[in-house]
Amino acid sequence: MQSSMRMRAALGGAVLSLLAVFAGPGTAQSAEPADSTVGDVTGFTADGPVYRLTAGAAEARVSFVTDETFRIELAPDGKYTDPTGQDIVLPQGAPPTTRWTDRGDRYELSTDRVTLRAYKSPLRFAAYRADGTALWSETKGLTWNQDRTVQTLARGATEQFYGAGMQNGRGNTSHRGKTVEVGVDYNWNDGGHPNSVPFYLSSAGYGVFRNTYAPNTYAFGEPVTTSARERRFDAYYFAGEGADAVKDVIGQYTNLTGKPFMPPVYGLEIGDADCYLHNANRGERRTLDALKVADGYVQNDMPNGWMLVNDGYGCGYENLGEAATGLQQRGMQLGLWTEDGLDKLADQVKAGQRVAKLDVAWVGAGYKFALDGCKAAHAGIEANSDARGFTWAPESWSGAQRCGVQWSGDQSGTWEYIRWQIPTYAGASMSGLAYTTGDVDGIFGGSAKTYTRDLQWKTFLPVTMTMDGWAANDKQPFRYGEPYTTINRSYLKLHESLLPYIYSHAHEATKTGVGLARPLVLEYPDDPKAATDTAKYEFLSGEDFLVAPVYKDDVRRDGIYLPKGTWIDYWSGRVHEGPQTLDGYSAPLDTLPLFVRAGATVPMWPGGIRSYTDRTPGSQLAWDVYPQGNSSFTLYEDDGVTRAHKAGRYATQRADVTAPARGAGDVTVRIGASQGAYTGKAASRPYAFTVHTGDAPTKVALEGTALPRHTSRAAFEAATQGWWYDAADRGGVVRVKTAALRTDRPFELTLTDTAAVGGAVPGAAATVSAPAGQELGAGVPGTVSVDVTAGDRDATGVAVGLTAPEGWKVTPAARIDRLPAGTTRRVQVTVTPPPGARPGESTLTASAGYRAASLDRVAIQRFAVGVMPEPPTADAWASDLVWLRSTNGWGPPERDRSNGESAAGDGRTLTLAGKTYDKGIGAHADSDIEVYLGGRCTRLTADVGIDDEINGYGEVAFSVEADGKVLWTSPKVTGASATVPVDVDLTGARHVHLRITDTNGSKSGDHGDWAAARFACG
Repeated sequence: MQSSMRMRAALGGAVLSLLAVFAGPGTAQSAEPADSTVGDVTGFTADGPVYRLTAGAAEARVSFVTDETFRIELAPDGKYTDPTGQDIVLPQGAPPTTRWTDRGDRYELSTDRVTLRAYKSPLRFAAYRADGTALWSETKGLTWNQDRTVQTLARGATEQFYGAGMQNGRGNTSHRGKTVEVGVDYNWNDGGHPNSVPFYLSSAGYGVFRNTYAPNTYAFGEPVTTSARERRFDAYYFAGEGADAVKDVIGQYTNLTGKPFMPPVYGLEIGDADCYLHNANRGERRTLDALKVADGYVQNDMPNGWMLVNDGYGCGYENLGEAATGLQQRGMQLGLWTEDGLDKLADQVKAGQRVAKLDVAWVGAGYKFALDGCKAAHAGIEANSDARGFTWAPESWSGAQRCGVQWSGDQSGTWEYIRWQIPTYAGASMSGLAYTTGDVDGIFGGSAKTYTRDLQWKTFLPVTMTMDGWAANDKQPFRYGEPYTTINRSYLKLHESLLPYIYSHAHEATKTGVGLARPLVLEYPDDPKAATDTAKYEFLSGEDFLVAPVYKDDVRRDGIYLPKGTWIDYWSGRVHEGPQTLDGYSAPLDTLPLFVRAGATVPMWPGGIRSYTDRTPGSQLAWDVYPQGNSSFTLYEDDGVTRAHKAGRYATQRADVTAPARGAGDVTVRIGASQGAYTGKAASRPYAFTVHTGDAPTKVALEGTALPRHTSRAAFEAATQGWWYDAADRGGVVRVKTAALRTDRPFELTLTDTAAVGGAVPGAAATVSAPAGQELGAGVPGTVSVDVTAGDRDATGVAVGLTAPEGWKVTPAARIDRLPAGTTRRVQVTVTPPPGARPGESTLTASAGYRAASLDRVAIQRFAVGVMPEPPTADAWASDLVWLRSTNGWGPPERDRSNGESAAGDGRTLTLAGKTYDKGIGAHADSDIEVYLGGRCTRLTADVGIDDEINGYGEVAFSVEADGKVLWTSPKVTGASATVPVDVDLTGARHVHLRITDTNGSKSGDHGDWAAARFACG
């Protein structure tokens, strides 16, 4: 049964209190109240930047905050109220100079940047920029009844809308034509809206913030109607300017409600949460047992920044100071879940607490309680230590961006979970929420594959964590064994290496309000596809990385949209010109589809470190450079943990790159002097550069002095400084290292006679690929096909090879003397997996060494092959075979047991309509069990239905699929249905899928049994 006692325990009282607050006249329990619309203007007064317009008993007040920001209030009875008080809107500076003009039919209220028209008959508003460009206009006057106030705006022909906070499954593409709810609903799954924000923005260059705690509804139809469930109107308007008008609007909104906070650097490392005292799901434990889990991160060489040691209802703690000290010795910080309140926070912080996770119970009767809790926890950490406040919240409101991370709540790890989370967090950035995330692979359910895929893309969010103790398996990244541990480690360490880039963007967010995770439309506002579903399941990490997560159990990714510009495959170095959509991208389990923008200059820590504490002031700083035209990046640095940066104790260092726009030429990298000071700042440090040129330079000079050229990786790594051209790395990169250089002095690195990214002869590079669906047998020699395609120049001396897992045997293919430009040749490589090779997907890397355009080059490509188990030679139970795939909607599927709850092995005897079965599979919709028959079986027989443990409810359909064709589908089956017999001809079938699909949209109780499932083989 899909359930969450964790969720239900918290929500009962809170939901009842919210219903009491928000229920009332006008709800489904009463008739819809009559609307009133503001009438003709009967009076007008001006008092500096504040203007009042009366219309009978109603009064509207316009207040200018800045040259671009103004506020409109409407009091239907002429009496103004402000339930938010000073909670959300921060004190602002002196108001701007304003002026007003009576134009006969309207008043015009103006600053130097914006004009608000107030039409007189009836009172109706419209906003314009100073140059006369229309921003928005009301199609009717403000309307109200006893339950709500409504503004009605004209919608532009191509106008798009974004915002409303965290909208699960939505947000990074346009809300146009959709209705968006803003308010607490405790739905933490797809379609829910935790961490709502009553703010939206338009592609026309304006934004609107409803200053309220009441729930809002935004219907972006024609016309646009936006309402708040209260009998008052109070909204701030922002007029953006220039090419980055949308960013400008986000900046203005966060000027008003608070810029995102600056997290400590350990907060940007992955976190870990569990209950370590009297854990109902894991047995008796003690708080100090958390240190054993921390040791697991250290022993597995995996980054981890902090741990919540009491994350479970009824879970307290003990030995708090000792736990904090032990974690700090392991490079981690102590966090606590504030289920019981904040009254003990001062003592807890003094004992070592540095992270506070707020509970859903903190929402109380509306969002004010949640916002107050976030601010109090953040301030409490800072009042009792020199640390930065760092909190997490599952439900929040406008203003919470200045005190905490917004977290999407308790969910179950599935492919569907990955899918809808992708647009959620990038979309939330459009509301000034710079730090939003969800647990890696959820809190319930999950699997080795979904965990690995989910962790991959979340390493390109600024924050994330794992939550343990509620699923069948704990969620630490080393729990599933190989190959998952190695893959997870590699992505966590990539995130660690990228912390200078991520941390610099965190600082940027404190200035601009714009977070790291971004919809494509934020950087490409003129791209018509960026606002559509074409770009829904991808996002930008900063300006430079385009991330397209894999959200299906597949080794290919379709529909990757690359906007205008040059994009480089992070893994292979292959160059793509946008705009275009890539289909069939090869993405084996260890490969996240990831692209880098040409012109990117990315600061990094060299790979290999486990924690920020491994860094010293003299540690090397690396720059990953993709040269194209003129580009720059400003690195931000401070001590990482204290609040000294607020007093100006930080430093910035700018990198400028000059390169050809395309093709051959010199590349110059200028590293400026580090400006500013902080405790621990490096007086000098060595630098490393990886410059993606595609062609070797004739010389590399540092400040005009030639650096020594090395001829091998080993020689380069052994040297103190110098350079080496690695033709085999991602299409060809120049690696440079320097001795320690003073940080208070600039320096210049010049690469002579090289090229912009893509090489001196763009298009000359060959590419390699591999057909999908290739299979090998364990211990059996087989062939793997590799396709080599020449670029727009002939490729000669083409040598194709494969890099395979340890223990595999690979026989190189014969060399191709000449591959004419633009042609493709398929090469067969003999490969033998070891007899004990793990069945399922394995990753190979194909390489093709060749010569083109007078240079030796190497093209590479990762791809997946399937390693098949020995097929059955006699009749076999489905539960006894190797499962190549075993996805499940709730917990793991069970062999010879019912699905049970969420843990492995918690099922019962399989029972359908009172009949018990010794053999079979117990699963939960949506479920997919894949077995390999190798063409040796002829039939499948079984009895299917919903297990009696569900007691009459649930609704599913069963199906049998072989080699991509559906062979049999059951009718809809409920918990009250008769058992359905299965007898399917499988003659010649190689891959067979046993699927259970939910049919009513409610996956509660969908416990399907493949009872006595047996294959006739021979």
